[in-house]
Amino acid sequence: MASISVCLSHCTSYENKVLKSLIQKQLDTLGVPSNLSSKKILLKPNLISGRAPSLACSAPLFTVAAADCFLARGATVLLGDSPAFGSAAQVLKKQGFQPHFSGRDIRCVPFRTKVMRKMECGITVGVAAEALDCDYFVNLPRIKAHVQMGTTMAVKNVFGIVLGGRKAWLHMRHGGTHEMFARIILDLQAILPPTLVLADGIEVMTGKGPMNGSSLMVGCLAGSKSSIALDRAMLEVLEIDKEEVPLVVTAEKECLSGAHLQDITFPLCRPDAFAGSGFTIPATLIPVRFQPFRFLKSSLKRMSST
Repeated sequence: MASISVCLSHCTSYENKVLKSLIQKQLDTLGVPSNLSSKKILLKPNLISGRAPSLACSAPLFTVAAADCFLARGATVLLGDSPAFGSAAQVLKKQGFQPHFSGRDIRCVPFRTKVMRKMECGITVGVAAEALDCDYFVNLPRIKAHVQMGTTMAVKNVFGIVLGGRKAWLHMRHGGTHEMFARIILDLQAILPPTLVLADGIEVMTGKGPMNGSSLMVGCLAGSKSSIALDRAMLEVLEIDKEEVPLVVTAEKECLSGAHLQDITFPLCRPDAFAGSGFTIPATLIPVRFQPFRFLKSSLKRMSST
């Protein structure tokens, strides 16, 4: 099996010039063509809701810097997501993205066209056709601790291609165990177009994310062609035991490419260059399956926000 590259770079700034320089270097290292003039790029940021803490969502400056890098390579740049609550346009506005898009040829694409895909685990899921209609799916996760999944990064961010309320339904219907829910999310990776991941591990949410965590400067920009490999590598950066993260445990159990550390090479910095960040995750994970009252409340909240 060929090794998978995960690029790690020191970065403690969201300044556009700094980010663009580091992202371009990572794209070059990963073998991304310098000329993408005939390619359609879909940026998939991490947008939870307009009411979520800013640390729970992709940083506008990070997202724009990534867009600038692909625009500089001549690509057509689209941006889309299906937030937990509200539309992507609403969340982008409330989270302060819009001023940064001014003067840039970035087209926001609503995720609204349902296509059904049967996962390897046997479950059929309704996903956004718009997320699959691109030459490169560019995953832009923000690293954070998570009370249900330990920590969420690139793999979990792909859950955003599942349309709106169907996310809550998957929690309710198939969230009996952390492992089953993890399998569904991992299976989503296989239906994507060619993927690039640029992960914001600069200022992250530690503790009880994604809603009640606190800010932590880790200072790491990570890139890869594999969401699974990037997540596994970031556990080494954050010094988190892989057994505490269901998505990583399940990926390893399923022998997915990139799930084992020996599958990964580090052409830039190594994980130990970021040792001592102090990142923490919840000691005990809460159930993935929503209680009936919570599911009803979530459904009503979604209807009121659309």
